[in-house]
Amino acid sequence: MTLLVGAIADDFTGATDLCNTLVKEGMRTVQVIGVPDDTTDIGDADAVVVALKSRTAPVDLAVSQSVAAHDWLTAHGAAQVVEKYCSTFDSTADGNIGPITDALMERSGAQIAVICPAFPENLRTIYQGHLFVGADLLSDSSMKDHPLTPMRDASLVRLTEAQSKGKAGVVPLQVIRQGPAAIRDAIASLQTQGFSYAVTDAIDPEDLRAIGAAIASHPLVTGGSGIATGLPDNFRATGQLGKAHNPRLPTPTGRKLVLAGSCSQATRQQIARVQDTWPTRKLDIDALATGTDIAAELADWALNTPADTPVLIYSSSDPAEVTDLQAKYGREAIGEKVEQTLGRIATQLVANGFDTLVVAGGETSGAVVSALSVRALRIGPEIAPGVPWTETLGGPPVALALKSGNFGGETFFEDAFGMLT
Repeated sequence: MTLLVGAIADDFTGATDLCNTLVKEGMRTVQVIGVPDDTTDIGDADAVVVALKSRTAPVDLAVSQSVAAHDWLTAHGAAQVVEKYCSTFDSTADGNIGPITDALMERSGAQIAVICPAFPENLRTIYQGHLFVGADLLSDSSMKDHPLTPMRDASLVRLTEAQSKGKAGVVPLQVIRQGPAAIRDAIASLQTQGFSYAVTDAIDPEDLRAIGAAIASHPLVTGGSGIATGLPDNFRATGQLGKAHNPRLPTPTGRKLVLAGSCSQATRQQIARVQDTWPTRKLDIDALATGTDIAAELADWALNTPADTPVLIYSSSDPAEVTDLQAKYGREAIGEKVEQTLGRIATQLVANGFDTLVVAGGETSGAVVSALSVRALRIGPEIAPGVPWTETLGGPPVALALKSGNFGGETFFEDAFGMLT
C-alpha cells in the first residue's frame, strides 16, 4: 500500500476532524501524534495525519514542526500534503497559519496555495472571500471572544495577507459552480497576476468536491477538514485508491469520562445537558493557581463515583469569567495549568480503569493525548460532523473522542457513549 495523502494539523481535534473526512471518503487513515520518526508504524494507511499542537505555539516552533512533518510525509511517499487549520481560521495577525503556509509552499515548490477553511456540515461557509459561521460573519460569531485567538475580521483575504508574505485573491462562487476546469483556470489566472493564495468560496459539499478535483496536481493544499472531501476521488480515478474502507468502532470495557476544557458555547451547552444527571466537578481555578494538587483530589473523587455512570470534569467557563481569570492569573499561565491538570487527571484515571474518554477542546485534547503518551490513533466511525471515535495504537487500547469545542449538538456526550453500548 502506498501513502497517498499526508496532512499536518495544527491541533489534535483538528487532526481527528480531518481523519474523519478522509475515512468517510474511503481512505485507511492513521493519526500520529507529533512529528513522526523512524519508529512510526503507519501500517497500510492510505492517508496519515500528523497532529501537532502548533495553533498557538511560538511561530518559529510551529513552522519548524510543520516543515519536519512535511518532510517525513513526502519521504514516505505522500503525493499531496494538506495543511489543516480550523474551520474558523483560528489565528492572530502574527500567525500561525500564514507563516506555516509560506514555509510549506517554499518546501513543496507550490506557486500558489488554496485557502479554504469551509466546512458546510458544521455551517462554516465562504462567500465573496468572507468566512461565515452559520448566518453570521466570523467576526460577529462567538469566535470574536475566543480566549486565545479572537477572530474580529471575516475577510480571509485580509486575514491571510496580515500574516503572510504574499497577496491573496478570491475564486468566487459563480466560478466554483462552473466546475473544476473553470476553478483551475481561475487559480492559474491569480498566479499569473502575482497572487500567492487563492481564497475559494464554498457553500456546500459539492463546491468542495469541485475544488478538490481542480487541485489534484497541487503539492500543497490548505484549509479546514472539508477541503479534503474531494481529494480521495482524484486517487480513485487514477486507480491508486481501491475499495472504500469501512471503519470499526472501538470496543472498550472500562469506565467512561468526559474532560472538557473548551469555553465554547457548544461545549458549555453540552456540559449543562448532563451536569445534573452525571457526577460532575468543575476545576477550582483559584485553588489551582495557588498550587493545590486538585488533580489528585478530582481523580480520587471520580474513582469513588458509581461505576455505571460517565463522569464529567471540566474547566469550561463563560467569556466574562474567562476574562476575569486571565486578568487575575495571566492568560498563558492559567491556561497551561488547566491543561496540565486535565492531563494529569486523565493519566491517573486511565491507570485505574477509565478507558473511554471524550475530550472537549483542541488545547485540552493535546494535553490529554500528550499526558497519556499516545503515539498513534486508529480512526473509527463518526459521532458528529468532524468528530470520530478513535482508538489508541500500541499499549492497552483506550477509546478517545477528541472534540473541537465548537462541534457537536447539545446531546453530543450522550450520543458518543451511546454508540459504544
